[in-house]
Order: sequence, then C-alpha cells, then structure tokens
Amino acid sequence: MVPEERLEQITQRFQYLEAAMADGANGGDIAILAKEYSDLRPVVEQITAYRTLVSDLAEARVMLADPDMKELAEEELAVLRERLPQVEHALLLSLLPKDAADARPAMLEIRPGTGGDEAALFAGDLLRMYQRYAETRGWKLEIIEQQDTELGGIKEVVAHIKGENVFARLKYESGVHRVQRVPSTESGGRIHTSAATVAVLPEAEDVDIQIDANDLRIDTMRSSGAGGQHVNTTDSAVRITHIPSGIVVTSSEKSQHRNREIAMQVLKTRLYDRERQRVDSERSADRAAQVGSGDRSERIRTYNFPQGRMTDHRINLTLYKLDQVVQGDLDEVIDALTADDQARKLAEMGT
Repeated sequence: MVPEERLEQITQRFQYLEAAMADGANGGDIAILAKEYSDLRPVVEQITAYRTLVSDLAEARVMLADPDMKELAEEELAVLRERLPQVEHALLLSLLPKDAADARPAMLEIRPGTGGDEAALFAGDLLRMYQRYAETRGWKLEIIEQQDTELGGIKEVVAHIKGENVFARLKYESGVHRVQRVPSTESGGRIHTSAATVAVLPEAEDVDIQIDANDLRIDTMRSSGAGGQHVNTTDSAVRITHIPSGIVVTSSEKSQHRNREIAMQVLKTRLYDRERQRVDSERSADRAAQVGSGDRSERIRTYNFPQGRMTDHRINLTLYKLDQVVQGDLDEVIDALTADDQARKLAEMGT
C-alpha cells in the first residue's frame, strides 16, 4: 500500500493551498493555486475515505477484547475487510499520474485506408458512430473539413469535439480500424476487408505551441461545396502549410477570417500532438505495446458484420453487439481500455 508519509505530504499540500487561497493570492497565482487545489481535491477525498476505513478497522479490533462487544465487532470487521480492497484500489487510481490533456476538447480525424470505395464508406460509418457517441455524452461535435466521395463515403474528415473529458474518453480510438463485411456493390456476396485510420488529438492551447509566422505559407482558394448561384465566386477557403513540419491544413467555411482561425487551431493541435508523441517516445522504448499510445499505424479494432462482433485487439475484448457499437454504444469498450491502461500504470508504480 502507499506509504502513510506520502499520503500526509499530499494532505499537507492540499491544506496549504486551501489556506493560501483563503488569504487571497494575486490574480495570476490564484488561478495556478486553484488548478492544483482542484486536481488534489479528489485525491484527498480518497485519502480521507481510506484513513477513515483504517481507523474503523482499528476500533473494531479493539472491540474484540470486550466479550460484550465481540460478536458485533466480528460482524463489523467482516464488512470493513470486504470494503478495504476497493477503497485501497480507488486510492491508488487517484494517485496515478494524470494526463494533462485528458480534460481538453479534441480534434477527430478520419481517413480511409485500404479498400477503395468500401474504405471510404466505412470512414463515413465511423464518423456517424462518433457523432452518436458524442450526442450520448452531451458533447458538441462540429465538422471542420469534410471531403466526400461520389458514393457517399468520406475521403477525409476533421471534426472538433467539445465537452467534458473528451480526450480522456476518445484517446484510445487512435489507430487503424478494420471492417469485414459484404459491400453493397458486391453481387457475389463475398466478404471484403477494408480499413480506415482514426486520429484523436487533444486540442492545443496558445501556451502549448508557439508558431513563427515566417514558418507559414497561407494560400486562399475558391471554396467548393453544395450548388447555388454564389458557389465558387469568392476565394474564402484557406490552406496553411507549416514549412518545417510539412503539415498542411485547410478550412472551407464561408468566412475567410474564420477559416484562418480554424486552420491555425488545427495546425496547433497537430503540432502539439507531434510533440506529445515525441515526449512519450522518449519515455518508453516500446510505445506500440501501450494502450492509448496514439500510434495510428497499429490495427486496433475489427468490426465483423457477418458475425456481428467487434474485437479490440489491444486487450483481446470481443463484444457480440456490433449493431449497438456502430450506433455509438462505445462505453463498454472504452471503459475496458481505460481499466487496462490504469492496470498497466499501477504495475509500473510497483503496486
């Protein structure tokens, strides 16, 4: 179990922050203190629950020496001992290192892989799956850039998702998603395998990434979109190229000013994701084995329509509820991936 001296250090730090804010720190300091206080609060609540349980156990053991209280003490000890593992586990989870990006909004990018038209159609299915999941979570999903195929598939889509703990829930979705099904265009009834790549990137904040204007090439283009008498009459679409990295982003809203804002936000997010992955790579020589590593070259999941199953290959989880999954019922697999990630981190802590 966690040494008591570490728990005491956390508690004392929390009490110091509480007192410092009560005394009235200046504007900049109060925001920093409040953020740390907010982060520590759930940890201290778990510490308090653990200490209370340990104290109750000690009192129950003392009661065993009293013949009149022995039977009651034995009953209480049985209940407390049964609760102890869950309380200890909750405390350990609260002490795990936090991903600073977990609470942030995210950029969702989906692109078809191998499989031609069927891959593009599958990419569209994935987009709708995430749209429905966002609805169930009360998130707001906004399409930033979408290129469709003639058959109704998607060549590429970039979406912005805002809400509570968006990246924490969706970060495990990054990777290659594979589908096995009979395409509607297949007359012989043969099962085809195709794939699409999903990338979930935590939204960058201004303090995360500083971009030199000299590193950018900004081009304006004529917007393309639905028909109408004014289509393609103004150069409103914006393409920004970040020369050092080669990253290219586009936005095709009606307002050129808004397009610049959107494109710059997407660019910052992609650069921030690159930096996060670089740091993660330095911390671990075997990133491919890590759940949630964000490695978009790794096949993570298979959707098998003939068998009605979804298999997540990282944790060997198979669910025979494919219809519900593609309708946005993703909590079961995301919860399992989260638990697996937490178990790995607990093992790394030596617990």
